[in-house]
Amino acid sequence: MTSDRPFGQNENPLFTILIPTWNNLDFLKLCVRSIRANSRFAHQIVLHINVGSDGSKEWAEAENIDHTYSNDNVGVCCALNSAYTLATSDYIVYLNDDMYVCPDWDLHLWEAIRRVGHERFFISATAIEPKDVGKKCAVAPHSFGRSPADFAEERLLAQYDAFAFADWNGASWPPNVVHRKLWDQVGGYSTEFYPGFYSDPDFAVKLWQAGVRVFQGVGRSRVYHFLEVSTNKQKKQMVKQANGLFLRKWGMTARFFNRFYLRMGTAYQGAVPEPKKDAAYAWKRLCCSVKKLFV
Repeated sequence: MTSDRPFGQNENPLFTILIPTWNNLDFLKLCVRSIRANSRFAHQIVLHINVGSDGSKEWAEAENIDHTYSNDNVGVCCALNSAYTLATSDYIVYLNDDMYVCPDWDLHLWEAIRRVGHERFFISATAIEPKDVGKKCAVAPHSFGRSPADFAEERLLAQYDAFAFADWNGASWPPNVVHRKLWDQVGGYSTEFYPGFYSDPDFAVKLWQAGVRVFQGVGRSRVYHFLEVSTNKQKKQMVKQANGLFLRKWGMTARFFNRFYLRMGTAYQGAVPEPKKDAAYAWKRLCCSVKKLFV
Protein backbone atom coordinates (compact mmCIF):
# COMPACT_ATOMS: atom_id res chain seq x y z
CA MET A 1 0.00 0.00 0.00
CA THR A 2 1.20 3.51 -0.77
CA SER A 3 0.63 6.18 1.84
CA ASP A 4 -0.59 9.64 0.83
CA ARG A 5 1.58 11.20 3.53
CA PRO A 6 5.16 12.20 2.65
CA PHE A 7 7.88 10.51 4.66
CA GLY A 8 10.02 12.48 7.10
CA GLN A 9 7.90 15.62 7.15
CA ASN A 10 9.15 17.22 10.36
CA GLU A 11 6.75 20.14 10.56
CA ASN A 12 3.66 17.90 10.62
CA PRO A 13 4.16 14.94 12.96
CA LEU A 14 1.87 12.02 12.21
CA PHE A 15 1.55 10.63 15.74
CA THR A 16 1.85 12.15 19.17
CA ILE A 17 3.56 9.46 21.24
CA LEU A 18 2.77 9.66 24.95
CA ILE A 19 5.34 7.96 27.20
CA PRO A 20 4.86 7.86 30.98
CA THR A 21 8.15 7.32 32.80
CA TRP A 22 9.17 6.90 36.42
CA ASN A 23 12.90 6.98 37.18
CA ASN A 24 13.67 4.66 34.28
CA LEU A 25 16.17 6.76 32.36
CA ASP A 26 18.25 4.05 30.68
CA PHE A 27 15.13 2.40 29.25
CA LEU A 28 13.66 5.77 28.32
CA LYS A 29 16.77 6.78 26.39
CA LEU A 30 16.67 3.51 24.46
CA CYS A 31 12.95 3.88 23.76
CA VAL A 32 13.32 7.41 22.39
CA ARG A 33 16.39 6.45 20.37
CA SER A 34 14.44 3.63 18.75
CA ILE A 35 11.61 5.99 17.79
CA ARG A 36 14.06 8.38 16.20
CA ALA A 37 15.99 5.64 14.39
CA ASN A 38 13.26 3.21 13.33
CA SER A 39 10.21 5.33 12.49
CA ARG A 40 9.23 5.95 8.89
CA PHE A 41 7.44 9.19 9.77
CA ALA A 42 8.18 12.14 12.01
CA HIS A 43 6.33 12.11 15.34
CA GLN A 44 5.90 14.30 18.38
CA ILE A 45 7.17 12.64 21.56
CA VAL A 46 5.61 13.79 24.83
CA LEU A 47 6.83 12.41 28.15
CA HIS A 48 5.25 12.59 31.53
CA ILE A 49 8.08 12.43 34.03
CA ASN A 50 7.14 11.08 37.44
CA VAL A 51 9.64 12.23 40.08
CA GLY A 52 12.65 12.24 37.73
CA SER A 53 15.23 11.87 40.49
CA ASP A 54 17.35 9.84 38.03
CA GLY A 55 17.92 12.88 35.79
CA SER A 56 15.03 12.18 33.39
CA LYS A 57 13.77 15.76 33.51
CA GLU A 58 17.17 17.28 32.80
CA TRP A 59 17.73 14.79 29.97
CA ALA A 60 14.35 15.61 28.39
CA GLU A 61 15.13 19.31 28.56
CA ALA A 62 18.57 18.79 27.01
CA GLU A 63 17.01 16.69 24.24
CA ASN A 64 14.27 19.29 23.68
CA ILE A 65 11.54 16.68 24.22
CA ASP A 66 8.08 17.91 25.14
CA HIS A 67 7.14 16.80 28.64
CA THR A 68 4.98 17.32 31.67
CA TYR A 69 6.21 16.68 35.18
CA SER A 70 5.07 15.72 38.68
CA ASN A 71 7.08 15.69 41.89
CA ASP A 72 5.41 12.43 42.93
CA ASN A 73 4.49 9.28 41.05
CA VAL A 74 0.95 10.14 39.91
CA GLY A 75 0.52 6.83 38.09
CA VAL A 76 0.09 5.91 34.46
CA CYS A 77 -3.38 7.37 33.90
CA CYS A 78 -2.69 10.83 35.28
CA ALA A 79 0.63 10.78 33.45
CA LEU A 80 -1.02 10.00 30.11
CA ASN A 81 -3.74 12.58 30.58
CA SER A 82 -1.18 15.20 31.56
CA ALA A 83 1.09 14.46 28.59
CA TYR A 84 -1.94 14.55 26.27
CA THR A 85 -2.44 18.24 27.03
CA LEU A 86 0.68 18.93 24.91
CA ALA A 87 -0.39 16.75 21.97
CA THR A 88 -0.38 18.41 18.56
CA SER A 89 -1.37 15.47 16.34
CA ASP A 90 -4.72 13.85 15.63
CA TYR A 91 -3.39 10.34 16.30
CA ILE A 92 -2.44 9.55 19.89
CA VAL A 93 -0.05 6.69 20.63
CA TYR A 94 0.54 5.32 24.12
CA LEU A 95 3.96 3.68 24.44
CA ASN A 96 5.68 2.26 27.51
CA ASP A 97 9.17 3.46 28.36
CA ASP A 98 10.44 -0.14 28.47
CA MET A 99 9.68 -0.71 24.79
CA TYR A 100 11.93 -0.56 21.73
CA VAL A 101 10.12 0.08 18.44
CA CYS A 102 11.25 -1.95 15.45
CA PRO A 103 11.70 -0.52 11.94
CA ASP A 104 8.53 0.70 10.22
CA TRP A 105 6.37 0.03 13.26
CA ASP A 106 4.57 3.29 12.51
CA LEU A 107 4.15 2.65 8.79
CA HIS A 108 2.25 -0.57 9.46
CA LEU A 109 0.00 1.16 12.00
CA TRP A 110 -0.67 4.00 9.56
CA GLU A 111 -1.54 1.56 6.77
CA ALA A 112 -3.99 -0.19 9.10
CA ILE A 113 -5.57 3.17 9.98
CA ARG A 114 -5.90 4.00 6.29
CA ARG A 115 -7.60 0.67 5.61
CA VAL A 116 -10.16 1.28 8.37
CA GLY A 117 -11.15 4.49 6.65
CA HIS A 118 -12.75 6.23 9.63
CA GLU A 119 -11.78 7.51 13.09
CA ARG A 120 -13.57 4.95 15.28
CA PHE A 121 -10.82 2.42 15.87
CA PHE A 122 -8.36 1.22 18.49
CA ILE A 123 -5.24 -0.29 16.97
CA SER A 124 -2.22 -1.90 18.65
CA ALA A 125 1.24 -2.95 17.57
CA THR A 126 2.45 -6.45 18.41
CA ALA A 127 4.96 -6.99 21.20
CA ILE A 128 7.90 -9.36 21.06
CA GLU A 129 8.53 -10.43 24.65
CA PRO A 130 11.35 -12.33 26.37
CA LYS A 131 9.04 -14.74 28.17
CA ASP A 132 5.58 -16.17 27.69
CA VAL A 133 3.23 -14.60 30.21
CA GLY A 134 0.06 -16.03 28.70
CA LYS A 135 -0.79 -13.33 26.17
CA LYS A 136 -2.34 -14.68 22.97
CA CYS A 137 -1.32 -11.54 21.13
CA ALA A 138 2.42 -11.39 21.88
CA VAL A 139 5.30 -12.97 19.99
CA ALA A 140 6.89 -14.95 22.81
CA PRO A 141 9.12 -16.24 24.17
CA HIS A 142 11.90 -14.59 22.17
CA SER A 143 14.47 -12.97 24.40
CA PHE A 144 16.72 -10.20 23.17
CA GLY A 145 17.63 -9.07 26.68
CA ARG A 146 15.92 -7.85 29.83
CA SER A 147 17.62 -4.45 30.11
CA PRO A 148 19.57 -1.95 28.00
CA ALA A 149 22.76 -3.45 29.46
CA ASP A 150 22.18 -6.85 27.87
CA PHE A 151 19.98 -5.79 24.95
CA ALA A 152 20.86 -7.68 21.75
CA GLU A 153 19.85 -4.86 19.43
CA GLU A 154 21.62 -6.05 16.29
CA ARG A 155 20.18 -9.54 16.66
CA LEU A 156 16.67 -8.12 17.17
CA LEU A 157 16.98 -5.94 14.07
CA ALA A 158 18.03 -8.98 12.08
CA GLN A 159 15.18 -11.18 13.33
CA TYR A 160 12.20 -9.06 14.43
CA ASP A 161 10.23 -9.62 11.21
CA ALA A 162 11.08 -13.32 10.88
CA PHE A 163 8.42 -14.44 13.37
CA ALA A 164 5.14 -15.16 11.59
CA PHE A 165 2.23 -13.46 13.35
CA ALA A 166 -1.07 -12.46 11.77
CA ASP A 167 -3.31 -9.52 12.69
CA TRP A 168 -5.37 -10.22 15.80
CA ASN A 169 -8.49 -9.03 17.60
CA GLY A 170 -8.44 -7.26 20.92
CA ALA A 171 -6.26 -4.16 20.83
CA SER A 172 -5.84 -2.99 24.40
CA TRP A 173 -2.26 -2.99 25.65
CA PRO A 174 0.30 -0.43 24.48
CA PRO A 175 1.64 0.45 22.09
CA ASN A 176 -1.72 1.53 20.76
CA VAL A 177 -3.14 4.37 18.71
CA VAL A 178 -6.48 6.15 18.87
CA HIS A 179 -7.85 9.30 17.26
CA ARG A 180 -7.91 12.31 19.55
CA LYS A 181 -11.66 12.73 19.01
CA LEU A 182 -12.22 9.38 20.68
CA TRP A 183 -9.73 10.19 23.43
CA ASP A 184 -11.70 13.36 24.18
CA GLN A 185 -15.05 11.57 23.94
CA VAL A 186 -14.16 8.98 26.60
CA GLY A 187 -12.14 11.37 28.76
CA GLY A 188 -8.74 9.74 28.38
CA TYR A 189 -7.56 7.18 30.91
CA SER A 190 -9.43 6.62 34.17
CA THR A 191 -7.40 8.02 37.05
CA GLU A 192 -9.09 5.82 39.67
CA PHE A 193 -6.93 2.98 38.34
CA TYR A 194 -3.83 4.08 40.22
CA PRO A 195 -1.01 3.32 39.61
CA GLY A 196 -2.30 1.91 36.30
CA PHE A 197 -3.20 -1.77 36.57
CA TYR A 198 -6.36 -2.61 34.55
CA SER A 199 -6.47 0.86 33.04
CA ASP A 200 -5.91 -0.65 29.57
CA PRO A 201 -9.05 -2.83 29.49
CA ASP A 202 -10.96 -0.01 31.20
CA PHE A 203 -10.05 2.32 28.33
CA ALA A 204 -11.14 -0.39 25.86
CA VAL A 205 -14.52 -0.77 27.60
CA LYS A 206 -15.05 2.98 27.38
CA LEU A 207 -14.28 2.87 23.67
CA TRP A 208 -16.66 -0.07 23.21
CA GLN A 209 -19.42 1.87 24.93
CA ALA A 210 -18.65 4.80 22.63
CA GLY A 211 -19.41 2.55 19.66
CA VAL A 212 -15.92 1.44 18.64
CA ARG A 213 -15.84 -2.05 17.12
CA VAL A 214 -12.46 -2.06 15.37
CA PHE A 215 -9.97 -3.40 17.93
CA GLN A 216 -7.11 -4.50 15.70
CA GLY A 217 -3.68 -5.78 16.56
CA VAL A 218 -1.27 -5.31 13.66
CA GLY A 219 1.02 -8.31 13.31
CA ARG A 220 3.65 -6.56 11.21
CA SER A 221 4.02 -3.59 13.56
CA ARG A 222 6.55 -4.84 16.09
CA VAL A 223 8.04 -3.57 19.32
CA TYR A 224 10.33 -5.32 21.75
CA HIS A 225 8.93 -5.19 25.28
CA PHE A 226 11.34 -5.68 28.16
CA LEU A 227 8.28 -6.47 30.31
CA GLU A 228 6.95 -4.04 32.88
CA VAL A 229 10.14 -2.73 34.37
CA SER A 230 8.37 0.21 35.97
CA THR A 231 5.23 -1.52 37.15
CA ASN A 232 7.21 -4.31 38.78
CA LYS A 233 8.14 -1.74 41.42
CA GLN A 234 4.53 -1.80 42.58
CA LYS A 235 3.08 -4.30 45.01
CA LYS A 236 1.18 -7.33 43.73
CA GLN A 237 -1.69 -6.42 46.04
CA MET A 238 -2.39 -3.43 43.81
CA VAL A 239 -3.18 -5.79 40.92
CA LYS A 240 -5.81 -7.55 43.02
CA GLN A 241 -7.32 -4.24 44.09
CA ALA A 242 -7.46 -2.99 40.51
CA ASN A 243 -9.13 -6.20 39.38
CA GLY A 244 -11.80 -5.64 42.01
CA LEU A 245 -12.24 -2.02 40.97
CA PHE A 246 -12.74 -3.06 37.33
CA LEU A 247 -15.33 -5.65 38.36
CA ARG A 248 -17.26 -3.19 40.51
CA LYS A 249 -17.18 -0.52 37.80
CA TRP A 250 -18.23 -2.66 34.83
CA GLY A 251 -19.96 -5.65 36.40
CA MET A 252 -17.59 -8.04 34.64
CA THR A 253 -13.97 -9.06 34.81
CA ALA A 254 -11.39 -7.89 32.30
CA ARG A 255 -10.94 -11.53 31.27
CA PHE A 256 -14.66 -11.77 30.47
CA PHE A 257 -14.58 -8.57 28.42
CA ASN A 258 -11.48 -9.68 26.52
CA ARG A 259 -12.98 -13.06 25.70
CA PHE A 260 -16.58 -12.27 24.80
CA TYR A 261 -16.35 -8.69 23.54
CA LEU A 262 -12.87 -8.10 22.14
CA ARG A 263 -12.23 -11.76 21.16
CA MET A 264 -8.69 -11.13 22.37
CA GLY A 265 -6.05 -12.97 20.36
CA THR A 266 -8.36 -14.42 17.70
CA ALA A 267 -7.76 -13.81 13.99
CA TYR A 268 -8.66 -10.28 12.90
CA GLN A 269 -11.40 -10.14 10.28
CA GLY A 270 -12.62 -6.59 10.66
CA ALA A 271 -15.00 -5.03 13.15
CA VAL A 272 -15.95 -7.41 15.94
CA PRO A 273 -19.67 -8.23 16.22
CA GLU A 274 -21.75 -7.96 19.35
CA PRO A 275 -21.02 -10.76 21.81
CA LYS A 276 -22.85 -14.01 21.23
CA LYS A 277 -24.95 -14.42 24.36
CA ASP A 278 -24.95 -18.18 24.46
CA ALA A 279 -24.76 -20.56 27.42
CA ALA A 280 -21.02 -19.95 27.93
CA TYR A 281 -21.61 -16.18 27.98
CA ALA A 282 -24.50 -16.52 30.43
CA TRP A 283 -22.53 -18.78 32.77
CA LYS A 284 -19.43 -16.59 32.85
CA ARG A 285 -21.56 -13.49 33.29
CA LEU A 286 -23.22 -15.12 36.27
CA CYS A 287 -19.78 -15.94 37.69
CA CYS A 288 -18.85 -12.26 37.35
CA SER A 289 -22.00 -11.25 39.23
CA VAL A 290 -21.17 -13.62 42.07
CA LYS A 291 -17.57 -12.42 42.24
CA LYS A 292 -18.77 -8.84 42.42
CA LEU A 293 -20.53 -9.64 45.68
CA PHE A 294 -17.19 -10.36 47.34
CA VAL A 295 -15.03 -7.44 46.15
